[in-house]
Amino acid sequence: MLNRLLAAALACFASFSAQAEDVSPADWDEVLKQARGQTVYFNAWGGAENINAYIEWAAGELQEQFGVTLKHVKLDDTANAVATVVAEKAAGRDQGGSVDLIWINGENFAAMKENGLLLSPGWAENLPNWRYVDVENKPTIVTDFTVPVEGLASPWGMAQLVFFYDSARTDAAELPQSSDELLAWAEANPGRFSYPQPPDFTGSSFLKQVLLEKVADRSVLQKPADAGNFDAVTEPLFRYLDALHEVAWRSGRAFPQNYPAMKQLLADGELDIIFAFNPAEASSAIANGELPDTVRSFTFPGGTLANTHFLAIPYDANAKAGALVTANFLLSPEAQAKKQDPAAWGDPTVLSMEKLDPEWRARFVAIDLGVATLQPDELGPALPEPHPSWMERIEDEWKERYTAEN
Repeated sequence: MLNRLLAAALACFASFSAQAEDVSPADWDEVLKQARGQTVYFNAWGGAENINAYIEWAAGELQEQFGVTLKHVKLDDTANAVATVVAEKAAGRDQGGSVDLIWINGENFAAMKENGLLLSPGWAENLPNWRYVDVENKPTIVTDFTVPVEGLASPWGMAQLVFFYDSARTDAAELPQSSDELLAWAEANPGRFSYPQPPDFTGSSFLKQVLLEKVADRSVLQKPADAGNFDAVTEPLFRYLDALHEVAWRSGRAFPQNYPAMKQLLADGELDIIFAFNPAEASSAIANGELPDTVRSFTFPGGTLANTHFLAIPYDANAKAGALVTANFLLSPEAQAKKQDPAAWGDPTVLSMEKLDPEWRARFVAIDLGVATLQPDELGPALPEPHPSWMERIEDEWKERYTAEN
């Protein structure tokens, strides 16, 4: 998550435009030739064992199939990778950068795009495996948090907020059907709900979910946050959080560090309802022995927050060809099918089943999504992400109101 210092640093380089690239996916044979023997430093969140294992599997395939070495640089905050690229630009290091590929979306993507810190537009749409991407039915593939992607990043997976609970302890008939009902449930079950502390991505997503349900006019969130209307638009959110914290886990004086910590609290019986940004997350956790097989998912009929996450290549990446090969492989039916399997990760695919060959379509259909995974028609409407500037301001305000140092 971008902090004030990083935002200020980025602003210093707003006039920069990326240099001409020396490798283009339009000449794929040349890309493959240059990529062989390269080492790609992939900066990606490292907080989940199943995701780390999936990246390790991909690294083995990339080495075997293409001679590319993939090194997972495990992050706790994507903004750290963005800050590295900013620092290299400030030092005049426009080639040989230390970040070759970033798992990214939201405010981090918006900041890198605005400040010309990404590989030139259109590269993603020229990848060989782009032909399988479902651009027709998944609008968040081409617009990330209201910001046009313009081929500056390759889609990697889909996400939608879902909740889950242990059916052995919680009656399905009592599950909340909206944020307001969740607050009422928390008041009736004090100490049994919480959310990760912002700027953790999952925790910030919960704040956006509440805001989307409480705001009088959602269209205002599709535009940049304005100092003139910020207080009025977000007042219902903070009024909601004030009430929720009174009955939350540890009375709102402490919060889980991240999603894995929140998941462990459900497993330990300290929380009764948690949430994730992956419809197959509960099934994946069951398959990996992290949650009991009595855990089930639910969602809000009125809709929940949804987005796409991407792979981006910095303008100064040292291994551009290797990064292109990596992004293309991770977009392949092979890699996407494995990623959608809850036994590996459970991350929904960005591919269109209609565009796949019958053999691969059958592979996807045969995936056991797991006992706790909601089917697409059960997820409810997908609510669009607000403009990135809203979350930056909300996180600052959250810190001012609720952290101990304030």
